[in-house]
Amino acid sequence: METILQALLLGIVEGLTEFLPVSSTGHLILLGDLLGFQGPPGKSFEIVIQLGAILAVCVVYWQRLWGAAAGAMTDARSRAFIRNILVGFLPAMVVGVLAYKHIRALLDSPIVVAVALVVGGVLILVLERVNKHPRFHAVEDFPTSLSLKVGIFQCLAMVPGVSRSGATIMGALLVGVDRKAAAEFSFFLAIPTMLGATVYSLYKNWADLSFDNAGLIAIGFVAAFIAALLVVRTAIGLIIRHGFAPFAWYRIAFGGVMLAVLLSR
Repeated sequence: METILQALLLGIVEGLTEFLPVSSTGHLILLGDLLGFQGPPGKSFEIVIQLGAILAVCVVYWQRLWGAAAGAMTDARSRAFIRNILVGFLPAMVVGVLAYKHIRALLDSPIVVAVALVVGGVLILVLERVNKHPRFHAVEDFPTSLSLKVGIFQCLAMVPGVSRSGATIMGALLVGVDRKAAAEFSFFLAIPTMLGATVYSLYKNWADLSFDNAGLIAIGFVAAFIAALLVVRTAIGLIIRHGFAPFAWYRIAFGGVMLAVLLSR
């Protein structure tokens, strides 16, 4: 029963935090350290719950994604949409293959995560004030160079605790994108980025993969999908009304508390 609850909790945390600028990886690392577990054994669980989160974005935005795919040969804006997503994905693909393993090996610690959460929260508060006059309001209108810049910002998320969505959203705000378009681009960019990371992880860890805990994996997948579905459906409205400051203050509070707990041991 305890393992089932762990699988459920990890799936929910993955789904709730993957698309918000609060770092899903950081939460899973800190949660594992705080509660003394790392989830079910093997890589299968981690890979499959990420797929649950990806599926949630595809479900919510299926009409827009299908429309872009169907119009790729005839519609310039559809081609621009696809081009910008792929260009934004390119830096993470290159850096991920070359350096991700080494970055995680050096920095994968609860202390680093807690510090990154606090620092990231402060930066979000600063960048929210900088972007007063956004120039870009739709993913289809991004110039290629802008998409590449946001993709480079995404690479910062390879440091545990930085947050993939946080890095891409704040990077987009910094180069003149409005809140709604920045959040949507982060959602769309997650699809090839997380799918690519999943495929690469499957390739690198194929010999160690095990689906012996298929029931636990299924629980984590469904929990991540439902939680992410809730977040993706509601996040844009919350961001338009309240901006990113609530997430920044949450990062600072959560990271600060965890840092105090870790340093007191």
